[in-house]
Amino acid sequence: MRVFAAVLLGISLAASPLLAGNAGETGKEDTPVAASSTSSLPDKPTAVKPEASAVESEMQELRSLVEEQRAELESQRAALKAEQLKMEALEEKFSATAPAGSAVAPAETSAVISPATPISTAVASTPITPVTAATAMMTPQRNENESPLFFKIGGAEFYPLGFMDLTNIYRTTNLTAQGGGTIGTSFGSIPFNNTVLGRMSEDKFSAQNSRIGLRTHAKFGEADVTGYLEGDFLGYLAPSGNVTSNSNSFRLRLFWVDYKRGMWEVLGGQSWSLLTPNRNGLSALPGDLFYGQEMDTNYLLGLTWTRAAGIRFIAHPTNNWALGVSVENPQQTLPSTVTLPSTVPAQFNVQGTTNVTCTVSATCPTGTVAVVVSAPNIYGNQFDTNSGNTASTNGVNNTSIPNLIPDVIVKTAFDGDPGGHHIHFDVAGLFRTFKAMNLVQSTFASATSTTPVTSVFNTIHGGGAEVGLNVELVKNFRLIGTAFYSYGGGRYIANTTGPDLIIRPDGTMSAIHSGSAIGGFEYQATPKWMFYGYYSGAYFGKNTNLIGTTYSGYGYPGSSNSADRYLYEPTLGIIHTAWRNPSYGDLKVITQFSYVSRTPWAVASGALATAHTGMMYIDLRYDLP
Repeated sequence: MRVFAAVLLGISLAASPLLAGNAGETGKEDTPVAASSTSSLPDKPTAVKPEASAVESEMQELRSLVEEQRAELESQRAALKAEQLKMEALEEKFSATAPAGSAVAPAETSAVISPATPISTAVASTPITPVTAATAMMTPQRNENESPLFFKIGGAEFYPLGFMDLTNIYRTTNLTAQGGGTIGTSFGSIPFNNTVLGRMSEDKFSAQNSRIGLRTHAKFGEADVTGYLEGDFLGYLAPSGNVTSNSNSFRLRLFWVDYKRGMWEVLGGQSWSLLTPNRNGLSALPGDLFYGQEMDTNYLLGLTWTRAAGIRFIAHPTNNWALGVSVENPQQTLPSTVTLPSTVPAQFNVQGTTNVTCTVSATCPTGTVAVVVSAPNIYGNQFDTNSGNTASTNGVNNTSIPNLIPDVIVKTAFDGDPGGHHIHFDVAGLFRTFKAMNLVQSTFASATSTTPVTSVFNTIHGGGAEVGLNVELVKNFRLIGTAFYSYGGGRYIANTTGPDLIIRPDGTMSAIHSGSAIGGFEYQATPKWMFYGYYSGAYFGKNTNLIGTTYSGYGYPGSSNSADRYLYEPTLGIIHTAWRNPSYGDLKVITQFSYVSRTPWAVASGALATAHTGMMYIDLRYDLP
């Protein structure tokens, strides 16, 4: 027995270091020796060995490393959870605006770590490192409202824009034959219903109002530069084009560049006139202007507008106040609604050497010619007679009108958002100058004449004022009002054939008083439905002269029934957005219902006092995003 006990004790002493080393390698605390194994050992404390101290230090470092990785995984899990909540919010926002029945792909969230997911499972399914997590956080997420057509070249951003229109127009009178050769309405050419054209209705399809364009933006230091190009297909078309090809010509609408730095802004190019009513500030962007929601490409009857080349300077003293001045291309107008004096005495020698006073009622001596100012090619060469019709000879000649100086427009605008409802108010002033050669007081002679030629010129000034108000009364419901009054500003009451001035029998000029106004509402009832309505009108004052029994000017007794006193147009419409995707655009159905009436100054006994027409537009439009 003594030999057996000695052998057992020796084996125990030899195995003790091995057991201690195995416990350190497993990362666990030393396991107490079983009672049966230690019963033969002396009952006294055992000295701590150096190996045990090293093992405990390694175990502590391992615990620290595990805790650090656990904290890092918790941080990554919180970041991923925030991204998941953001994705869910975007998905809910998109679902709210997506049309009924459209399929929306659910966001993939299987790789997202939720608080209930064990860390070991998450790490096993989606390996995460600090590098991949940082990359995911830094990758820009595409905004749902960002156009997929957006692109960059260098530091400049480019946004293609436009829409495709397919428009059907129905009118109760044949206005097209009266000069409304496009889908736009020539308000001053409504035929009377006791004429052939007034008894014939018209219906047509057209894609002319489709538009294409490009908007650019770049930032140079503290300066912002914006460029805008827009065109449609309402340009000149030869008469035969409507038979087969319908090759509507591309037409420049807008082409301008805007430079803004600090409170100062400069815009140059062809843009909407500064006299056009605004919705926001003095911005030239179409979305910040008011010209109605209707489909008529001549807009509303009483709207004051042009699209003309010019340059404007704008100051922004505060975020809510803008003050600007522009110089714009002028165009002094003298349409056929103005009656010129029937004859003008003048000295006009063709081949003789002696000037002879001659009138149309007298027999002119051989070699002399009477000057008859009622012919458009006489005074008409100095005035725009029919620029609305680019197919006519006179329309082509209107590009050479000898305007003296540009029209000058000063405008200020105030914007605010009390209670979260936008309010816009603007006031504008117009200054114009007219110059023409006086054909009565000037003398003309042939090259062989020894009599000196006398050239007499007359200059007059005109002006006007515009005021506009655009108020969001309640959410998405806006009230709109504009008013304009002028002396010689008939050109700006567009598409009414309203004149700027008349020619007196002595050859001098005299401006005509005119004015217009618009009142209406626009209501975006839901994201898919908009309702709008306007009432607009225009007025032209009379300005006449009488020599003996012969009248001239505008609005005299017995004048043409095309010389209008006032015109008005009520308009109602509905816009339905059938489909919308922030990345791919939208599809709309736009309707317009209008009634136009005009009343001339002179109504013959037994003749109709008014000319009127009813119009209906139905348009299918696809908008680029």
